[in-house]
Amino acid sequence: MHKLKAQEKADSVESLLGPIKPVKDQATGLELLLLPDGFSYTSFGWSKDMMDDGVKTPGAHDGMGVVATNGSEITLIRNHEVGGARAAFGSDSMTFDSMAGGGCTTLVFDVDAGELKKSHSAISGTVRNCAGGVTPWGTWLTCEETVDGLEKEDEKTGYQKEHGWIFEVPADGSATAKPIKEMGRFVHEAVAVDPDTGYVYETEDRGFAGLYRFIPKVKGKLSDGGKLQMLKVPGNQNLTGSSNGKRVFENIEWVSIDEPTLAHSPGTTNSIGCFAQGVKNGGTAFSRLEGCWYGGGLIYFSATSGGEAGKGQIWSYDPKENVLNLIYESPGVEVLNYPDNIAISPNGGIAICEDGSTDEITVNGKKVLNYPRLHGLTPDGELFTLSRNNCVLKGERNGFSGDYRKREWAGATFSPDGKWLFVNMQSPGISLAITGPWDKVGF
Repeated sequence: MHKLKAQEKADSVESLLGPIKPVKDQATGLELLLLPDGFSYTSFGWSKDMMDDGVKTPGAHDGMGVVATNGSEITLIRNHEVGGARAAFGSDSMTFDSMAGGGCTTLVFDVDAGELKKSHSAISGTVRNCAGGVTPWGTWLTCEETVDGLEKEDEKTGYQKEHGWIFEVPADGSATAKPIKEMGRFVHEAVAVDPDTGYVYETEDRGFAGLYRFIPKVKGKLSDGGKLQMLKVPGNQNLTGSSNGKRVFENIEWVSIDEPTLAHSPGTTNSIGCFAQGVKNGGTAFSRLEGCWYGGGLIYFSATSGGEAGKGQIWSYDPKENVLNLIYESPGVEVLNYPDNIAISPNGGIAICEDGSTDEITVNGKKVLNYPRLHGLTPDGELFTLSRNNCVLKGERNGFSGDYRKREWAGATFSPDGKWLFVNMQSPGISLAITGPWDKVGF
């Protein structure tokens, strides 16, 4: 069980592993990241890299998960949060909408060799594949962070189909690109699956957002359908801001979403068709729910702009005890600035990707620009900074040139043994494999 601790200074956030400093990428020699002593990394799967199927790697790297292992080879499926009408990158058999540029790619990384072995397209023709989640049966659920369809505000979008769905992607080969519509049509972010029940928990990335769960008719067969529900905290319909010092909420209820494919409230284009149904039935609102992960019997999720300071919270839900816990709340931008994707390590640590604005803060008595960070939260509730974006390019790789230090982290996921943390730099689109002395912080 994580313990809630308040940390008010950025100095203390970095102290658990010592100061972070520029470290060279083992693949390119470029100093893409700041890391503590003892940590190393290698980049792979850059945007515009040619994959084994003859397709150039799409950009906008986002959510990612480990779906299979074979000896030293780890299979990852990675989202690409590409929006706007454009030609799909994959073959017709894996394409949902021929005029949508998002989707997923599959990567096989060899941890012994420290390099990418192969990669290929997995699903295409989707829109803004933000995050998703791994399943206990070895697939990836990829989520569209939009409800755009053929028209938006009476104007043609250029898309050929309605969007806002969840799709299932196999560990090998490619997906059939069939949406699982009963899982809901809303501004999806991430999902986490409870292996005991097969229930799928879903986050929604809006200022006022719900936490949903999908109860499948048949465990492990999501495409067979099921029912969608929204979390209700009795007596607390609004947990977007301060919880007034309360951390534990018991006797959680779940209310039905009777029309899960309803994108908007009737007669509007407000994108809250599912959310409005839940609130009408007493469902609870959070502030921008993004990351979601299962670990140790709990469903963890982040409220990116939740809390009294509006800079983010980390929550956990215990399905067996039916209890919701606030396990961490940011006191300000210096400490934690908009937590987005999260991942749970095998030992119970939480990797937290930041997606916040770049502000000036004070660290060790010096004024510095607060470029997005990759944090860790220990089981004892101590937050520490693992890395900071340091990516400045001058055309060294695939023609990318510019200062990318303000770009967000995404897609954190651990290898099954906990020795490697895989993560994405969304722009220019780079995947990274980080390793080091995790035991120093109980990871």
